[in-house]
Amino acid sequence: MVYTSRQRRKNYKEQIDPPVLLDPSLLRAARQIYRTYCEVHPNLAQEPYGVAIDRYTHRGKLIFRSRPILLPQECFVPFSQLEAEIYQ
Repeated sequence: MVYTSRQRRKNYKEQIDPPVLLDPSLLRAARQIYRTYCEVHPNLAQEPYGVAIDRYTHRGKLIFRSRPILLPQECFVPFSQLEAEIYQ
């Protein structure tokens, strides 16, 4: 008789949806929102997960939770896409 142990992965990461190509104007608006946050709050060390941005008005908010809840007209721009142009 063979016994197997059921072990859970300790470093389990939530599955992230594959990257979506975003409208360049949405990316620019999201980066501007992030830059404004950095200028207004230079001493805060918490990095956001990304920006939830309205596709039509380009108004957005920084998201600090891993699984954002979006309105139907919103899309999520992950932090990795925000910083991609900043460090180039």
